[in-house]
Amino acid sequence: MAPPVRALIVCTNHTQYKTRPQKTGLWLSEATHFYDELSDRNIGYDIVSPLGGPVPIDERSLDLKDNTNDKWYHNAEFRQKLENSLKPEDVDPGKYQLIYFTGGHGTMWDFPDNERLQIITRQIYENGGMVAAVCHGVSGLLNVKLSGGEHLIDGRQVTGFSNMEEKLVRLDEEVPFLLEDELRKQKAVYSKGFIPFLPYIEVDERLVTGQNPLSARKVGRKVLEEMYEK
Repeated sequence: MAPPVRALIVCTNHTQYKTRPQKTGLWLSEATHFYDELSDRNIGYDIVSPLGGPVPIDERSLDLKDNTNDKWYHNAEFRQKLENSLKPEDVDPGKYQLIYFTGGHGTMWDFPDNERLQIITRQIYENGGMVAAVCHGVSGLLNVKLSGGEHLIDGRQVTGFSNMEEKLVRLDEEVPFLLEDELRKQKAVYSKGFIPFLPYIEVDERLVTGQNPLSARKVGRKVLEEMYEK
């Protein structure tokens, strides 16, 4: 009998923009909508962040009129995991069959260069697990290298928050780089939806990426399809 699937959900700790006084952090629905899909199969999960400890939530995303946000924001276990996230150094990659990088603008600062998260991602992937990411969380895949030295996303079909979407939210001058540009530089095969801010995902074998917040649920559904229906 196969061991039960367990997911590792990666969230940001970063809150500061370059010049804006508003705070960033996790975009809540990118965690809640994704895990809401996994919860239907009672998949266990842990939450990790680059520094461990409390995960800040971008106030703009704290929409509790969204029933899924309301459900999980008031779920005691989910909140406890968000407020006491694991440090990457305390994670055993062998426990997980799936790693998922949530978004929020903060990820652009603390995801790309975290070597321990890169190692965890590589080990889960090379053990036959799934790698998924949504929106700015795709930045966590930029520097992941496999054991052979090649980047995970080299020549792979991916998506992520687009340059146009960044300009439309007027944060293109605030972020340290434009995700679409960096994905292309890393030789990923980047694509995006024709209309900004609509759900859009890309699937390349055991790699699933979503373009924007509205793509998180679709990423979750596709991950389940890849893990259980193939």
